[in-house]
Amino acid sequence: MFEQLQAKIPSILKAENRTTEEKLQTLCEYLKEKIHYYDWVGFYFRNGEKEELKLGPYAGAPTDHTIIPFGKGICGQVALTNANFVVPDVAAQDNYIACSISVKSEIVVPLFVNGKNIGQIDIDSETPDPFSEADERFLEFVNREVARIL
Repeated sequence: MFEQLQAKIPSILKAENRTTEEKLQTLCEYLKEKIHYYDWVGFYFRNGEKEELKLGPYAGAPTDHTIIPFGKGICGQVALTNANFVVPDVAAQDNYIACSISVKSEIVVPLFVNGKNIGQIDIDSETPDPFSEADERFLEFVNREVARIL
């Protein structure tokens, strides 16, 4: 499944006459539509020099979590650790920020530009424990492609 999706991503990100934000928005919508257990797909980016993340383009239900301090929640932890974070059961996480009571699991993969963590892709799922190593590799690929346009 992921191989077919990977083939389409460069063309989404190279679309002529579209802003970077529009390209990322299209990418979020594409991933949410094509992967049945990706119920919310979004990007968070470092907010200037502040020790916080700011919500970027996303597809899914609106969220109140537009600013996340480093260290808070799964996204905030990834901002500090520079490592993927897969949460099979959000209810078992002490430092989880609930965006919706229907979310059961989450995966966050950092986004690097020139070796620097500048943000992340965040996926929420209403399915318990759906994420595999294949999701991690796929989202790392997505972020490498996104890094090319940033």
